[in-house]
Amino acid sequence: MATPESNEQASGTGRRAVLGAAVLGAGGTVLGLAGPARAARGAGHGRGRGLDSLPVPTVIGHRGASGYRPEHTFGSYQLALDMGADIVEAGDLVPTKDGHLVCRHEPEIGGTTDVADHPEFAGRRTTKTLDGVQVTGWFTEDFTLAELKRLRAVERIPANRPHNTLYNGRWEIPTFEEVLRWQDEQTRKRGKQVWIYPELKHPTYFRAFGLGLEERVAKLLRKHGKDRRNSPVILQSFEPTSVQRLRELVDNPLVVLLSDAGSRPWDFVESGDPRTTADLVTPQGLKEIASYAQGIGPTLNLIIPRDSAGRLTEPTTLVRDAHRAGLILHPYTMRNENPFLPAEFRKGADPDAYGDVFGAYRAYFATGIDGVFTDHPDTGLLAREDFVNP
Repeated sequence: MATPESNEQASGTGRRAVLGAAVLGAGGTVLGLAGPARAARGAGHGRGRGLDSLPVPTVIGHRGASGYRPEHTFGSYQLALDMGADIVEAGDLVPTKDGHLVCRHEPEIGGTTDVADHPEFAGRRTTKTLDGVQVTGWFTEDFTLAELKRLRAVERIPANRPHNTLYNGRWEIPTFEEVLRWQDEQTRKRGKQVWIYPELKHPTYFRAFGLGLEERVAKLLRKHGKDRRNSPVILQSFEPTSVQRLRELVDNPLVVLLSDAGSRPWDFVESGDPRTTADLVTPQGLKEIASYAQGIGPTLNLIIPRDSAGRLTEPTTLVRDAHRAGLILHPYTMRNENPFLPAEFRKGADPDAYGDVFGAYRAYFATGIDGVFTDHPDTGLLAREDFVNP
């Protein structure tokens, strides 16, 4: 997923399940109710097919278990499943020069690979304008797949996750097709369906180079028989027109990602559409999204804003409004480290120290969200009475 970094009333079993699954213990473990209770937000959830087969709340491993391993590596993806994630965000999808889809946080790979250590690629370093911002580094669209396979992944934010640097250089860059095969392999090995949640990154930017993402994603999904309504692959993008294009190509569940209220999706900027995210999260905007997508992925600040000191304020009506429009909500991103938590849940000042993630999860899940992207997808099966009945 990208970095463009009144409570709905719930009652009875549904409310208890949502809160119970939200607990995090001192070690960062998501603690939830076992069995049907964990899945019981509403009729059909956790017991049907497709999206209805997922538990609520859904724990989504953000770029895998990226709080513990370099993101978008098979090491990160595998650990997310081992920790109990319901879905793995296996794939922020960007293309290579020869048209393959690979999994990187951004097309610029200077911060997520060891490309700077390869003298043969020194001449590829350049400056480009990416969604209106000048970025200097190395870009996937300037490399063939064979060249990218010579690189190895490294930790993107070592100041916050110095322990992850122990794994620098262990894994290569995965392709989306490799992820689809890995998904099948893990489903067989684990005896249950493994879900993935890829994101199409900067589709307008890449379309200008003749590297349309939607068609390439659709082709691979069709090849692997994963382009259907109940396929265990949810597709997402920050660009609404990209999601609309996907709707014409595949039947997969689709999600529109939403950044801060004042931001504009880049496809809107390019087309002259004056609307901002604030317009998209109105009841009218949500109704429009529901005409072509099944869900939204808002930043957590759209669920509960923070004040100037970084503390949580009152929840917005977004959860209620989205549910009324028939949309699911999978906001991003819960992280355990101090800098990423609301101020009242931080412990000390160390940037790599864990804060009170237990309290943070409780606050967000109490709003009734359907799931959350998290860098620390540890899951457990312990029900706590002080959480179930707060």
